[in-house]
Amino acid sequence: MRQSILSKTDSPLIVCEHVSCTYGNAPVVNDVYFNINRGEFVGIVGPSGSGKTTLLKAIIGSQPVAHGSITIKPQLTIGYVPQVETVDWYFPVTVEEVIVMTRAKTKWWPRITTDERSAVREVLEKLGIADVAHRHIRELSGGQQQRVFLARAMFCQPDILVLDEPTSGVDVRTRHEILHLLADLHQDGLTILLTTHDLNGLAAHLPRLVCLNKTVIADGNPREVITPKVLEATYGAPMDDFCTRCFRTVWLSILS
Repeated sequence: MRQSILSKTDSPLIVCEHVSCTYGNAPVVNDVYFNINRGEFVGIVGPSGSGKTTLLKAIIGSQPVAHGSITIKPQLTIGYVPQVETVDWYFPVTVEEVIVMTRAKTKWWPRITTDERSAVREVLEKLGIADVAHRHIRELSGGQQQRVFLARAMFCQPDILVLDEPTSGVDVRTRHEILHLLADLHQDGLTILLTTHDLNGLAAHLPRLVCLNKTVIADGNPREVITPKVLEATYGAPMDDFCTRCFRTVWLSILS
């Protein structure tokens, strides 16, 4: 059920109330509740199979909600960036074409106007990849591919940017570049919601974390939610030596 909308100007952009999603009869997301407010930078963290991607898909409307509701502010524009691994990089399009496709109103291949070409150049320059506009998407590095789909989401000037595992499958340098890029976009006023399993390299640096394992385990500042008890509940395992080392590394990241 997604028919509910928000009306107050100061109300949250997105409200998830007791949201549950299933695949067949198997529950994937269960009784999830949280809000996303304008200007926030929120990370949903949890292990593989914890329901992170399913919850994002429910928010953007591509996954049915079995129970509960997701309430969206009127006229809210959402820019969605999928996992890089889920994209067919051999589809015969250039970077410029794949970005302009977001504005196509018909099934036909979009004709790129002068204004659209200028807008593409502007967003690519902002993301530091203006030189790849006419290259085929399969020719790009992992970091460039991620920036292209970020540009694609940014092209329609969204109110909120939703990203699924934006640092998955990239090297450490690219991960830091993406983190700094997202931080700059947030600093410019963009609301950002992303998923990640990267506790050390990404989650510890976000202002707000939602720890998820089918349901919300904890929600708050990393200093508050990254604790042994929360990590045990989120990852479904005792705090053994490996997990303890991970916890210490994360805390060093938070305190640095």
